[in-house]
Amino acid sequence: MFRAASHSLSRKFFLAVARSVVVVSLGVTLLLGSGCASDKAVIAQANEFHGELSKAVITDPELSTYIQTVGDRVVTIAAKRFSQGYRPKSKVDEASDWMFSKAMEFHFVNSKTLNAFTTGGEHMYVYTELFRQSTSEDALAAVMAHEYGHVFGRHIHNGMNRQMAVLLGSGAAAAAGYVAGGEEYAGYGAGLGMLAGGLANAGFSRSDESEADKIGFDFYVGAGWHPDHFADFFRTILKIEQKAGGGGSDFMSTHPATAERVANAEKWAAEWKAKHPDWQQKLKPPVANAAQFARLQQRSIEVGKAMPDDKSLNQATLLAALPRSCMFPDEPHPPEVQKAQQKLAAKAEQKKANK
Repeated sequence: MFRAASHSLSRKFFLAVARSVVVVSLGVTLLLGSGCASDKAVIAQANEFHGELSKAVITDPELSTYIQTVGDRVVTIAAKRFSQGYRPKSKVDEASDWMFSKAMEFHFVNSKTLNAFTTGGEHMYVYTELFRQSTSEDALAAVMAHEYGHVFGRHIHNGMNRQMAVLLGSGAAAAAGYVAGGEEYAGYGAGLGMLAGGLANAGFSRSDESEADKIGFDFYVGAGWHPDHFADFFRTILKIEQKAGGGGSDFMSTHPATAERVANAEKWAAEWKAKHPDWQQKLKPPVANAAQFARLQQRSIEVGKAMPDDKSLNQATLLAALPRSCMFPDEPHPPEVQKAQQKLAAKAEQKKANK
């Protein structure tokens, strides 16, 4: 529980604290003005964050073209399914055309962290370490379809709306969401008092994660990848967890257990094949065959050597303090996360003492 702060704090103070504590604003002024997370607010936040991360985003033409081509296949089938009446659980009055436009961008981020995330707007990110550990394009496409599923389901909006209760109840400033360990990107409400007590997470719910898996599967198979391979990356994660002695508490986590996700994917694949006896005819060639995929993985390593990675950016402390990807549900607060949180808390307390 967090002690409520005064509601008389000015907007100027909110923004000042936000800038001092985080690198990227959660767009609190937009939220406070509307009372809920709009597409405009989420897209603005996503674009601001992309500017902060851009130095670690790989711009190599071959790699950029490849990941965008894979992503475009997902977006194309999403647009088709949407026109046929396919909808997420959330009901919104806003137009959805932006989700299917050429503005949707997929990026490789130079990083040694096993991760992928979206900021909920027009950007989706895959860390190069995840790319390198993907066993095939099918595994990569499944991760990308899952992340796009969060955008399609407007799950960032859900997290921002949940966080509003914290912001309004405590007078806290806004903190940015970013993937760096434990749970996937979402909004943090982080005032000075909150930082002193440990940052409060208001991320994706288990329902959000499960829906992103299902939406991702539907778009993945619709785009022509093999239904039996949607679970491949989950299987990779499961092996890592088992080798490490477990992946954390399923009950306490906001993410479905990896074994559960594998089982769900296998069930969906069996059901989809049963529903489509001609399913093999629906398969499409990969964007990159096995040899090309391996070469692209190696190229990402070589390109990464000559450019900054995510750890070298100014917001490195913040990135470590905020949650990890739902794709790799590890312990919620590993030592490096706790250390980064404590560092932010100490800075916040020092700034408070100097006022």
